[in-house]
Amino acid sequence: MSGYLRLRNVVKSYDGKSNAVDDISIDVVRGEFVTFLGPSGSGKTTTLLMIAGFENPSSGMIELDGRDLALSKPYRRNIGMVFQNYALFPHMTARENVIFPLRMRHFPKGEIEQRAEKMLALVGLSAFTQRYPRELSGGQQQRVALARGLVFNPDVVLLDEPLGALDKNLREQMQVEIKRIHRELGVTMIYVTHDQTEAMTMSDRIAVFSNGRLAQMGTPLDVYHRPANRFVAEFVGDSNFFAGTIDPARQGVADLAGIGRVRIPPNNTLTGEVDIMIRPERLQPTHMVDAVDANEFEMTIGDTINYGDSILVIGTTHGVPMRARLVGTRPDALRPGAVLRLAWAPADAHVLARV
Repeated sequence: MSGYLRLRNVVKSYDGKSNAVDDISIDVVRGEFVTFLGPSGSGKTTTLLMIAGFENPSSGMIELDGRDLALSKPYRRNIGMVFQNYALFPHMTARENVIFPLRMRHFPKGEIEQRAEKMLALVGLSAFTQRYPRELSGGQQQRVALARGLVFNPDVVLLDEPLGALDKNLREQMQVEIKRIHRELGVTMIYVTHDQTEAMTMSDRIAVFSNGRLAQMGTPLDVYHRPANRFVAEFVGDSNFFAGTIDPARQGVADLAGIGRVRIPPNNTLTGEVDIMIRPERLQPTHMVDAVDANEFEMTIGDTINYGDSILVIGTTHGVPMRARLVGTRPDALRPGAVLRLAWAPADAHVLARV
């Protein structure tokens, strides 16, 4: 995979002692939508600001289409930036806010008007061009900020938690809009969020950050089903973890503490002390698991959470905590103290090295 935007061994330290960003290397393909995902303080926004030029790396290299960005001031990098707080000029109308970066870059006057109208139409704001930010809703202000970041044909658009201030329904609507715009324009986008759902639904690939380092980079399905370590497994989605051991002389089986011997993927190469991860939705009533070598067990229900489309069952098997997400099971059949017969297919287990 050739890199259009390339980060090589990038380090950022503010005090010379600890690293806010610690040896990050990432390749982003032209036209790709990549999300930097991680908790607060994990280094994702600092990395974004170094790409934009608002922070300088302590060491390492950042290249865009073969150009060393360290040699360019932020305003010469041809990078669009969309902030969480919109950062719109309050004394300018929506149209004037979108026009501003074109004037700063000395676009021809006739082209300025044409570009602004086209971009405002793309984000669905043609009827609101003369309104000031205070006269627009939060979602409309975010659309203006997005149009302003796109109007000058940037090489890359950076979005720093742009939907964090919006309510749930509007946030989901804007996720769809941003992906639509990405498809239509084909522009390279880097999106920062701590929201795993945003990352899973919007991204071509996800870079998971932890304590300033890159914990994993992969497609949403890779990150979800094959996390590189326990941090990624816990941060992205809900998980069951079972402590166990794998004897190298026994292929395809593991001994789980408190549970006993279970079948695992036969191509597993880890041995010794491990954690077996199983997503709650992979634990299902025995008749629904289509695997001749399925692992069957009894789960004693402790509590349930009804999400409408599914029910999260919280309980134990052999005293070991377990969570199962069930679809199509009647809530009245899931009383506390009741016993469920559940199963999971060996292929649904993911083996992680114990650290």
